Amino acid sequence: MEKIHQPIAQPEAAENYDDKRQLRLINEIMELLVTHHGGSLSEQVLDDSIDALQKAIKLAQDAHRKQVRKSGEPYFFHPLRVAHLAARHWMDFASVIAALLHDVVEDTPTTLENVSAMFGMEIGLLVDGLTKVDDDLLSRSALKEQTYRKQVLLAVRDVRVLCLKFWDRIDNLQTIQALNPEKQRLIAEESRMIYVPLARHLGMGRVATELDALSLRILYPTRAVRYDAHVHEMRELYEPNFGRIRSEIHNVLEHHKIDALLKDRWRHFSIAAARTTGRGLPALYTLDILVDRFLDAYHTLGLLHRLYPPIPGKLRDHLNMPSQYGYQALKTSVQAGELRLRVEITTRKLARFNDSGVLAPGFEFRSSSFEDLMQSLIEGESAFDMDSLRLASASIQVYTPLGDVRSLPEGSSALDFAFDIHEQLGLHAVRVRINGKTRQLKARLMDGDQIDVETSDRPTVLPKWLEWAVTPRARNSIRRYLRSKVKQPLSGKDES
Repeated sequence: MEKIHQPIAQPEAAENYDDKRQLRLINEIMELLVTHHGGSLSEQVLDDSIDALQKAIKLAQDAHRKQVRKSGEPYFFHPLRVAHLAARHWMDFASVIAALLHDVVEDTPTTLENVSAMFGMEIGLLVDGLTKVDDDLLSRSALKEQTYRKQVLLAVRDVRVLCLKFWDRIDNLQTIQALNPEKQRLIAEESRMIYVPLARHLGMGRVATELDALSLRILYPTRAVRYDAHVHEMRELYEPNFGRIRSEIHNVLEHHKIDALLKDRWRHFSIAAARTTGRGLPALYTLDILVDRFLDAYHTLGLLHRLYPPIPGKLRDHLNMPSQYGYQALKTSVQAGELRLRVEITTRKLARFNDSGVLAPGFEFRSSSFEDLMQSLIEGESAFDMDSLRLASASIQVYTPLGDVRSLPEGSSALDFAFDIHEQLGLHAVRVRINGKTRQLKARLMDGDQIDVETSDRPTVLPKWLEWAVTPRARNSIRRYLRSKVKQPLSGKDES
């Protein structure tokens, strides 16, 4: 049995910025890469990859040797920690090398051409994706927007660019205290608006939660301190009960020869979590049970419900019907003596998916969904459509008349559904039938709705449709059509 309440990574203590600490991180990176990828590489390719990694370490050490961060730490520890995070999350040699070099182009005389010549175009592309746009003619805000657009463009080609950016941002948020408060606030807000929704869209649930919690701690430090104190108090109060409950569950599973790992999981700080502290233990604590096989998960659920009465209406089967971003677990709540307890049951393999999403071995990533989102953001009116990106982090599943499943952002309208099927269907839509009832195109959809779109012979697009649609695809199509109608009298052509 194991108890966990730790972030993805911990910043180094000031006294640990020494050669011994540096060597330990380098050795762990090497060990992780060989363990995760050595078996799939030939002996020659593995040797070449290790040589390239060692060359990247030396280049980064030399390039950053005289640099220190505002906190006073040697700069090299930052890319080293980012590379360590990448290696821990199953990223490959090329990704880890790019993590080590991700600041050398931006902050040292080393050029992108130098990196590409030494390590190849693949690593050059990844480093380029992590390098800020540099243009003396652009304002700071314009530079930031161009950097976002550049990352999105490269992420369509290689999703590793965004994953590396997540590790970079996590480390920056954990070591941000030396910056002035206004700068800290801007970085935290940017993280929540941009990187948290993108991490969720990539199935990286734990990463998104960590980014969000770190950002909120910067934005609401007093609330975070109060929340931590409340969680600490509850842990102290209920630990004797937890020990008894874990022991009872473990004994039952062991009797039925189910090998299981039990983990305590306390909810990360968020505004929503802080508001639910008065609702007691179920709002803040979950007992995770990890088993080896799907069959073991369902068997464990049955044994758990036999041991403790289940709370009606609280069972969710995300093993049989995964969420849009791949999350898979059985969720239930039980009455364990005087305690009401939230429990999630999944396999060890799926637990890696739930934590690291697209990076976990064997993860079935919906690349087309991700590419559609990225492309629609690129085609939008601004560098980043913040509202659409925010909505992309929560989803519903709705159905066509033939029973096909479509995943849409939470808050989508029937109009968004029509454009999700096909642009022409959206342009010609006039009304819909939702679960058999006639509704307007602006009607908001609920999870599980079945939608049938009624159309006319000619497009019926109106400017107010932009108020009804929330998805980038629908809004971009509506804008394009409306612009074509404005141009029509000048050209004398009917573009409808």
